[in-house]
This record gives sequence, structure tokens and C-alpha cells, in this order.
Amino acid sequence: MPREELEQQDFNGLGITPGLLKRLQALKFVHPTPIQYKAIPVATAGEDVVGIAQTGSGKTLAFSIPVLQHVSSTKTMGLILLPTRELAVQVEETIRKLAGTSGLRTAIVIGGANPRPQIRQLRAKPHVIVATPGRLIDHIEQGNIHLSNIGILVLDEADRMLDMGFAPQLERILQGVPTDRQTMLFSATMPKAIADIAQKYMKKPLRIEVAKPGTTADKIDQEVFIVHKDDKMALMERLLKEYKGTVLIFSRTKHGAKKIARAVRLLGHTADEIHSNRTQSQRQSALKGFTTGKYRILVATDIASRGIDVKDIELVLNFDLPDQLEDYVHRIGRTGRAGQSGKAISFACPDQKREIYQIQQLINVTLPIKSSSGEVMDPIKPLSGGQSRSSGGGQYRRGGSAGRGSRPQGRSGGYTGNYPKRSSSGSQGGRSQGRSQGRSGGSGLGASRPQRRSATRSADR
Repeated sequence: MPREELEQQDFNGLGITPGLLKRLQALKFVHPTPIQYKAIPVATAGEDVVGIAQTGSGKTLAFSIPVLQHVSSTKTMGLILLPTRELAVQVEETIRKLAGTSGLRTAIVIGGANPRPQIRQLRAKPHVIVATPGRLIDHIEQGNIHLSNIGILVLDEADRMLDMGFAPQLERILQGVPTDRQTMLFSATMPKAIADIAQKYMKKPLRIEVAKPGTTADKIDQEVFIVHKDDKMALMERLLKEYKGTVLIFSRTKHGAKKIARAVRLLGHTADEIHSNRTQSQRQSALKGFTTGKYRILVATDIASRGIDVKDIELVLNFDLPDQLEDYVHRIGRTGRAGQSGKAISFACPDQKREIYQIQQLINVTLPIKSSSGEVMDPIKPLSGGQSRSSGGGQYRRGGSAGRGSRPQGRSGGYTGNYPKRSSSGSQGGRSQGRSQGRSGGSGLGASRPQRRSATRSADR
């Protein structure tokens, strides 16, 4: 359902209590997004939900409202699991704003932060816990939290959690929560591992899909510059003069992010960086500075591809192409949010045309191609020698198991789950141990996924 069709809709009639409706009005939420319009009535009715929606589609509100209603009407707690610290912080802030003066308490449990305030929050018997899997397991092992009173569970960005190697932690958490609970799962893609979770741990969930996997926002103007590695900095300098608004730059590695941020500051721009070498307080400070306008430019690795929700980002610049094919969609989804227009530019080296072709296959769009000087080039077409990336350790996989990035042609949108398809409507804190276990295939959640990233690459995030 296109967003423009929802401009005539409001949140009335979706099963939302009068108190929460007043909070939505006070927070100036007027028109629901498609995922909110479809998921909220089902979830507030107590049914399990699998939601497939692109980044920036409003999933946070789609599960926050049902969670708050559930915990306010029962004596159970809500648990929301997310892949990254940044995403967890944003979700917890949304929950607190929606709760208002209702007296509902939250606890945020994330890695990279002092555990003592988290312990105090957990001892205060919160109504909703927002957590990353690794740190939550730490608190479970230390006896700071028990999962026996969880009445509603949300897995947000489920595909990302599996890709980051959280399968063992998710398996343990899902086995530890009561079976008599409501579960909501949201994901931008539907690999087999996600379908397996739904089949094993959910009760006849209603599947709601508002965009096929790989779908990008309609109003994002995308283009690719073919540029040699040594010429990227000069091209970036030129683009930063051309675009005057806020800019989010993605680097493949933390070392690259640091180098780019330093170069941007030397050019006279205000900038900060987010990557795994920075402390949690440094990352939150950088994100807050970017949100408030203190920094015009933010340089980040893929830990931020689903963890940044900042309005009016004019340009997303992929200084490097992502290792994971589908991360392209999540990166550029930081602009063009909530129906606004945006610009996404990617740099590709001359030997990366196959990767560009595969991205085109994923999003079903032929991308405009330019030279480093700005001259229009011929579109990138299928290359001979198959579609698999040459043996250089790349992660652009095709065929084989149903792991991320492995669907034929990258955009089948096919659904492989075995539970009833009752409707055809159409954010860190992980520990290295969890990542390595997730790759070993020892867990039922991760066994069907191919090798995601090398341990070195994951550590580089």
C-alpha cells in the first residue's frame, strides 16, 4: 500500500487505547505508515506477527504500541531485542516517549556501556526491556534478570542479528522465555533462517509484507561513480561542495572511517565518526551531534546502516561498497525516510562492476553510472563468467543455501517458511564468542546460513 494512500488514514480504528492515541497526537504522529497500519491491529489483538518491511518504514512504532498496551493490561514484561546499540537506544527513547506519564518503566541493556546502571534498572522491575542479545545473556548468567515473566517478545532487524552471529544467544533467549507469549518478528529480508525461527518459536503468525526484500524507497535518487581507489578522496571533496545539507558517509572498515573523518575535517567540515573502535558514549555523542546539527557529516561503518534514524539527511555516500549485498539497501535507506526525497551516491572501483550488477539485481533498478569526472557511462550489464564474485574473499554470494544474499537473482522475494501464510498483504553489544559460535553452524538458527563474515571482518565493524 503506497504511503500516499495512508494520508487519508489516522490511528483511530487500529485497536489503540485512548490513552496511547492521545500520546500519539501529542507527539504529532498523525498518519500511520503501511507497516503500522497493517501490523498494529493484528498485534493489539494479541496475535503473532512477522513483518517484512524496508528500512525507514516505521517498524518501531508498529511494535512499540502493541508492547505498551500488552504490558499495561497484564502483569507480564515486554522484551525487545535489537542487533545494535544505536538502534536499541533509539527504540528505548521511543518507548519512553510513548509511555509518557503512564508510570511504565523501561530498562536498556546494551554492550559497551557501564552495566551497573543497567542492573539498577533491572532491579526496579521494568515493564519493558530493550536489549542487544549479548549483553542480555550476560545479565541472565549473572542472575540480574529472569525471562520467566516475559509476555510479549519482539525481534527487530532479525536478519541483521543472525548476520552478526547472534544465533546462539537468540536460541538461548527463545528457549528461556515462556511459550505462552505473544511474539512479533520484524525483518527487512526473509532468508530461510528467519522462516525457521517463525516456524519453531511462533504461533501461526500473520505475515505482513509491505515491500519485497531489496525494495528501496521510491524517492531516493541513486547513482554510481566508477572511480579508482586513489581518486576517491578528491571526488568526495567535490561532492561535499556540491551538496550543502547533512551527509552520511559509509566506510567498509573502522580504519577507513577514521581516515575519511579526518580528511573531511581537514577540508573544513564539521564531522564525527561511528565505528567499533569508539566507546558507546563517543558513538552516542557523535550521533547526537549529527542529529542536532553540530556535525554536518557523519562517517560510519555498517554498524550504523540500520541504527541511524535522523531526519532530512540529504546525501548518503557509499565511499566503499558494502561487504554484504543487502546492506546497500539499509545504507541508502538512511535518506529518503518517511516519504521524503533523498540522494544516494556510491563509489565503485573499475573491478567492482560485478558487485554493481548484483546490487541492481537485488533492487531491480538499473543504476545510472558516471565516470569520476561526472561523464555519463553505459549502464552495467550482465558479465560473462557467472554471477559469483571472483575469489577474493568477497561476500556477494549466489545460489546454494538460503543465507543472506544467496537468493537467485537477489530479488525473488520468495517465502520459504512452512507456517501458514494467512495474509498476502503486500540497530550491537554482541560478544566475539557469540559471533564465532553463530558461524560454526552449531545452532539451529544459524546452521542454514553460509559463512557470513570472517571474524576479522566482524571485529572491524
